[in-house]
Amino acid sequence: MALTVADFLKMKADHVKFTMLTTYDATFAHLVETAGIEMILIGDSLGNTMQGRGTTVGVSLDDVIYHSQCVMRGCTRPFVVCDMPFGSYQVNDDEGMRSAIRIMAEGGVHAVKLEGGARCVPLVKRLVEAGIPVVAHLGLTPQSVNTLSGYRVQGKNDEQAEEIYRDALALEEAGAFAIVLECVPRGLAKRITESLKKLQE
Repeated sequence: MALTVADFLKMKADHVKFTMLTTYDATFAHLVETAGIEMILIGDSLGNTMQGRGTTVGVSLDDVIYHSQCVMRGCTRPFVVCDMPFGSYQVNDDEGMRSAIRIMAEGGVHAVKLEGGARCVPLVKRLVEAGIPVVAHLGLTPQSVNTLSGYRVQGKNDEQAEEIYRDALALEEAGAFAIVLECVPRGLAKRITESLKKLQE
């Protein structure tokens, strides 16, 4: 039986570390499960690793659903999260809801992950209210590579750091049960981790 959101919240509260690996197919999903990995991400990084693209921007909703189906055939215990690709939720929240519902229903995964801070809060609330667990993603957000001018550490100055910190608190308040912090300074990551309420429950 697959792990649940409640299992991960308990691990956080107990300060128990767990591992999350990115996986795109049934064979690797089986190997990951055999190794005892607790969480799998079907990342839109499949654009880089599987499709030979230079960025994740060209990955479609159908692409991530296909790879989700493959992964779900290869494992039973890991909690499986699927990225919402670029263009699947940026137009408006209704489009985001439809995209997430397709990922959950057709892909069979346990949660979705989306990139972005305060602008995503209303959508996160709606997804959680609809019964869709959400993992948020802050810091280096690859879908924004063109506005970030490349793959760079984010939050190095005080203004950026404070924005990422506020975004993390807002996303948790909106219902995100976990947050990926990618390429942020260690001190900022520690501050956010120690401030999130669910970590203290």
